[in-house]
Amino acid sequence: MAFGLYSLIEAVILCLNAVCILHEERFLAKIGWGTDQRGFGEDPGMKTQILNLIRSIRTVMRIPLIGINVVVIGLKLLLG
Repeated sequence: MAFGLYSLIEAVILCLNAVCILHEERFLAKIGWGTDQRGFGEDPGMKTQILNLIRSIRTVMRIPLIGINVVVIGLKLLLG
């Protein structure tokens, strides 16, 4: 089994799916990555930037990922 472009795209889709299903209260808060309150004018740290990235991916990619997943599942069923 060769590592090709389709395998790379499939891995990216799986990672996006994993980011989209992370639940802040159930998972992220347990490891100390819950919602933080910052003071006014403070620079955001690395943890805050990662949490913002997770929220942005979840907001923007939710609907397109449904269609992409349907296409990938269909291709897997047809082509094996």
